[in-house]
Amino acid sequence: MDTTNTTKVPNNKKMIGLGRGLGALLQDSDSVNRSQGKPSPYESISTMTEINVNFIETNPFQPRTRFDEEALQELADSIRAQGIIQPITVRQIGKDQYQLISGERRLQASKLIGMTQIPAFVRTANDQQMLEMALIENIQRENLNSIEIALSYQRLIHECNLKQEELGERVGKNRTTVNNYIRLLKLPPVIQAALRDNKISMGHARALITIEDHEVQIKIFRRIVDEDWSVRKVEEAVRNLGTESDAQVLRKTTLPKQEIRSLQFKLSSMFGTKVSIKADEKHKGEIKIPFTSQEELNKILEVLNYTA
Repeated sequence: MDTTNTTKVPNNKKMIGLGRGLGALLQDSDSVNRSQGKPSPYESISTMTEINVNFIETNPFQPRTRFDEEALQELADSIRAQGIIQPITVRQIGKDQYQLISGERRLQASKLIGMTQIPAFVRTANDQQMLEMALIENIQRENLNSIEIALSYQRLIHECNLKQEELGERVGKNRTTVNNYIRLLKLPPVIQAALRDNKISMGHARALITIEDHEVQIKIFRRIVDEDWSVRKVEEAVRNLGTESDAQVLRKTTLPKQEIRSLQFKLSSMFGTKVSIKADEKHKGEIKIPFTSQEELNKILEVLNYTA
């Protein structure tokens, strides 16, 4: 039996799965405003309806521009087997014209498997509310990196006129957590890019934020990447900045990895065999020059000008 167009309407409890922030925007405000005798800005035009996918425009305020193709295909396969478990949410902008509020992955996945109709809740929302809902839904994705979250928080504060306390309530975070993310945007662009690309962790970044001098931030950041520093090591280096000069702190490190690799390459070329070098924080270590035959040993000894 073809289950492509099968739909399952969730009960009210399941709708909370949208997340505390988005769920509050789409549902809680209806009941609160009704109890206060106010018209809800998110009032539902109809409980649910089937809409032709070709009548639905993407959300122009959608902050998310790229979708993981493999994950999208997995969702499409799930919809093919189970149908749409959670309807999308749209607003009507004209006759047979709708604009997506939430559920872009579900809409794209449905199109992938050739669905022509999709279940949707139709609600009213102005442009600012559209932006707010799109940003909050984006934040609630599990695979967002720290910089993406920070940028979304910043947009919610600046473009939706939310205070940090209000934002925290929307996304289910306390003010300190929200502030820690936003502070990441004060880091130099090169460090933000590394955090975005998972070259360093948020723990590394939070330690670097406490350094006022951007040049010192970048110098320590380079050490983190080149020498695979732990968060604890970064925190120790930052603490030492208060009692020692920047130069002293930065000297108390191992040789940069690129220097070791360069030296290994030069020695390997010189001896004609793969040379390995290890060094610790006190610049103690060893150089290994392997050989597999008497001929290779003689060549090494010749380079060293060794005579028995």
